Amino acid sequence: MTTTSAPVAPRDWRAPAAACTTVLLWASAFVSIRSAGDAYSPGALALGRLLTGALALGTLLVLRREGLPPRAAWPGIVWSGLLWFGLYMVVLNWGERQVDAGTAAMVVNIGPLLIALLGARMLGEALPSRLVAGMAVSFAGAVVVGLSMSGRPGAPVSGVALCVLAAAAYAAGVVTQKPALRHGSALQVTAFGCLVGTVACLPFAGTLVSEAARAPLSATLNMVYLGLFPTALAFTTWAYALARTTAGRMGATTYAVPALVVVLSWLLLDEVPAPLAVAGGLLCLAGVAVSRTREQTGQTRGNRARPVEGRRDDTERQAGERSR
Repeated sequence: MTTTSAPVAPRDWRAPAAACTTVLLWASAFVSIRSAGDAYSPGALALGRLLTGALALGTLLVLRREGLPPRAAWPGIVWSGLLWFGLYMVVLNWGERQVDAGTAAMVVNIGPLLIALLGARMLGEALPSRLVAGMAVSFAGAVVVGLSMSGRPGAPVSGVALCVLAAAAYAAGVVTQKPALRHGSALQVTAFGCLVGTVACLPFAGTLVSEAARAPLSATLNMVYLGLFPTALAFTTWAYALARTTAGRMGATTYAVPALVVVLSWLLLDEVPAPLAVAGGLLCLAGVAVSRTREQTGQTRGNRARPVEGRRDDTERQAGERSR
């Protein structure tokens, strides 16, 4: 019996490339936030970042002539805009004023776990064993990175609570954004979500104006960078990738952020990482690699090689004719 291998479709690398772009830019945001945070308060920094991102995304929307998203996309856009673009950015900036970066990173990285659980509960997404295993490994790595970067044995309870709130807002924003991507494009959902977050942060407009008048140019440039790249570009590439995979799998991808923060802090801030931080970063990356792999089902394995019935029948018929 002759067997043949089923043709394997080439893998589309656009979604993984978009996810990698998001992770790299979000990691760079930690460096820029640290630089701009000395001159701008949490609300003003969030509003300046969102204003820059909304202007960039709005310009791109006009150039691409995409227009308004469908009505069915608006509930997800509004909720993700309020929770993720608005609440998350303000609360995280606020929390990092009370706890060090290591503690904040460790606490906020409960977000991917919450995304997977909320995605399973609200979106009916599965929790494959490899995803769960990868998230456990990455979470352990994030804890190691956080402990290695923490400069104090303890942290104010209010600061930790703010970081927990930021993680919850981040997770809820991702889960509410996912349904909107079924109706609107990644650019539409991101642009109008950013606009909703900007409107929600308008009460900080007066503070932004007064602080911008006193802020050094480097801090303002970092705020503009945050709006253009970690917000406008990275949130769009995130939405593009999220539309093509599950919320849980995308959330697990962001576990690579702490590892990249260690490297970027080393290169840009001359902060030499401790061996424990390097080990934790490698754990984060290993967990992401595990979570991104796909489990093989019995059906998939069986489809790799199957008999070609037509060829077998032809061979048997020819043998019968020769015998006659």
